[in-house]
Amino acid sequence: MKRDYKQVYQFKIMLLDTTPVIWRRIQVPDSYTFWDLHVAIQDSMGWLDYHLHEFEVLDPSTRDPVSIGLPDADYEEILDCRKQRLSDFFSVDNRKAVYTYDFGDNWIHDVLLEEILPRDPSIKYPTCIGGERACPPEDVGGVMGYDELVKAMKDKKHPDREDFLDWLGEEYDPEEFDFRKVSFDDPDERLKNTEGDF
Repeated sequence: MKRDYKQVYQFKIMLLDTTPVIWRRIQVPDSYTFWDLHVAIQDSMGWLDYHLHEFEVLDPSTRDPVSIGLPDADYEEILDCRKQRLSDFFSVDNRKAVYTYDFGDNWIHDVLLEEILPRDPSIKYPTCIGGERACPPEDVGGVMGYDELVKAMKDKKHPDREDFLDWLGEEYDPEEFDFRKVSFDDPDERLKNTEGDF
C-alpha cells in the first residue's frame, strides 16, 4: 500500500435478493479509492472481475446520488473510480453505497460502512473478517439463474443438475465459504492488467 493511512473502514457487503443473504465483512484502508474498494469486494466475494461495475453513493456536499465507476464515453455522468477516494464520501453520516457488478446478470450489493477503526499495525489490509455462503458463479444468469443452480446442487435428481455440473466443471456448494481463505490482489496491479479494456 503506497498511501499512508491511520484508519480503516469496516464494510459489510451484502448481495441483494439472495436468500439466505450472501455477505462479507472486510476492512480496508481509509486512503482507498473506489477502484481499490471494487477490487477488495471482487476478491472477498469471489467474483472474477470479468464485467463492468458501478457504485452509487450520496455526494456528502449535495446529498445527491452520484455514480462512480470506470470512465465510459457513452455515459458522461460517471465519476472515475480511480480518482475518487472513499474518505471523500463515506463517514458516520454517510454510511451506505450500492455496488452493481455485471450489468447483464445485475448483481446488486449493499455496501455498509459499519465502523471507522484505528489501523492495527499487526494486520495486513485489506482483510476479510467474516462472511457467509459462496459467491454465485460468473455468468450464471443473475438471481434467477443462481436460484436454479442452488436447487440443482441440492437435489441430485434435478433435471438440470448434470448440465450445471458440465458447465461449472466441478461441484458447487452454495454454503461453502471460509473468510480465512480470502486473498486480495494489489489494486494497482489489477489496474495495469485491465487498462486496455477501457
